[in-house]
Amino acid sequence: MSTTAPTSGTLHGVVDLDVAGATISRHLYGHFAEHLGRCIYEGFWVGEDSPIQNTSGVRDDVVQALKDISIPNLRWPGGCFADEYHWENGVGPREDRPSMVNTHWGDVVEDNSFGTHEFMRLCELLGAEPYVSGNVGSGTVQEMSDWVEYLTRSGDAPMSRLRREHGRTEPWKVPFWGVGNEAWGCGGNMTAEQYAQLASQFSTYARNHDGNELYRIAAGPNRDDYHWTETLMKSISTLGGPVEERHHQRWQALSFHYYTHASDDWQHKGSATEFDAGEYHATMVNAWRIDEIVRGHSRVMDAYDPDATIGLVCDEWGTWWDVEPGTNPGFLFQQNTLRDALVAGLHFDVFHANARRLVMANIAQTVNVLQAMVLTDGARMVLTPTYHVFAMNAGHQDATSHPVHVVAGDARYEGEAGEYRTLTTSVSSREGSALVSVTNLDVERGGTVRLDLRGRDWTVAAATLLAAPSLQEHNTVENPTAVAPVPFDGARREGDTLVVELPAHSFATVQLTLG
Repeated sequence: MSTTAPTSGTLHGVVDLDVAGATISRHLYGHFAEHLGRCIYEGFWVGEDSPIQNTSGVRDDVVQALKDISIPNLRWPGGCFADEYHWENGVGPREDRPSMVNTHWGDVVEDNSFGTHEFMRLCELLGAEPYVSGNVGSGTVQEMSDWVEYLTRSGDAPMSRLRREHGRTEPWKVPFWGVGNEAWGCGGNMTAEQYAQLASQFSTYARNHDGNELYRIAAGPNRDDYHWTETLMKSISTLGGPVEERHHQRWQALSFHYYTHASDDWQHKGSATEFDAGEYHATMVNAWRIDEIVRGHSRVMDAYDPDATIGLVCDEWGTWWDVEPGTNPGFLFQQNTLRDALVAGLHFDVFHANARRLVMANIAQTVNVLQAMVLTDGARMVLTPTYHVFAMNAGHQDATSHPVHVVAGDARYEGEAGEYRTLTTSVSSREGSALVSVTNLDVERGGTVRLDLRGRDWTVAAATLLAAPSLQEHNTVENPTAVAPVPFDGARREGDTLVVELPAHSFATVQLTLG
């Protein structure tokens, strides 16, 4: 595939460190674990009798890796699987649990050995808040209502008694509740109008029990379906009264999904590791669309909810490639290269810039599926390049954003695939420190970011770089550190300007001490 040669350059921005922007919710760094391929089984769950070191059947190495990047929440059990999952089959003695067929992912038999109690134990081990996706597509209002009661109610209620019979005395706290998943597709092939009615009904009976206040997340649009968003927002506006009271009666946020790929051919999305410059550029053109889409949905929501009391959630995002050769096509196992890490760096800059409305994001998926944090091979585990972006960016969680006002810059790619800016950055602060993230998407050339940091005194405390000789580099059990962060000497102060000189195709973070 031929491409036009890119032009490289600089990005010059102004940042007011004494002017607070929106808080960057830690939940923008959320994760997603579906009953799909080897995500749950072999990824998280190995069972109490496994020779792999585990706690309550959950493998310890994966838990520790995710704790090290401050995982804030975990979405489960799907995905498409959520709308064929019946929670009652996943509680009680494991030997008595009925099996089912996972029709969406590999047509394999699911034995339900990992169910509600196992998931809540996993969240406890991770220190992460649970995000449970309820079944709207093939479930009932009663089923979802009972699940909420089972999880969150104490006392002598029917579901509370059943939970105690299954070994858990006290209820759990479950803050996040998904009202279905992809209702426009695998969750029921509904119209927006059909789903809006069902979402209202299901949400009404997903009750708050014993101080557990649900943050209900309606299943929103695919990509840029702004009609779907407007339909849901209109359904709230028909209730009357202040919007902050209206949305509380139904749901508190709506979600959307967006995956990045190199091709418009869904059947041939391209290889995760064998790609040329043209495919890379097409990937980045598509990756940048997340900014347009978040802003588009935000504009629709602003028309009905100008104070942003209703949240926007991107609870599935990431790269999606063809599966690795020789693996089950329904298991969605793909490698993870430096290209994937750069997509993540770009996405987080977009998320930070839209933190006023965007309150949560969940990468798909955490282990062994799509753009994973961790890959496992028996007892061995590999941290992916994307994992390192999450680790390097952890300081942005719950920090105050400081918008970057771009005043000049000529760092762009223009070619056959389209055009996009090759340098992107975001800045946040907390207490006496600030964190600057910088991504250079340029295939061939370095780039320079110059940020005039105003309003506070500052010094460069440390800098870290994630780079590799080629975009195709990835980590394996044989070479687990082919792409790994290293100390970086390319950041310096010139007067009141932070200058960061990045090598080609790289991601960096700079920690500042604030005076």
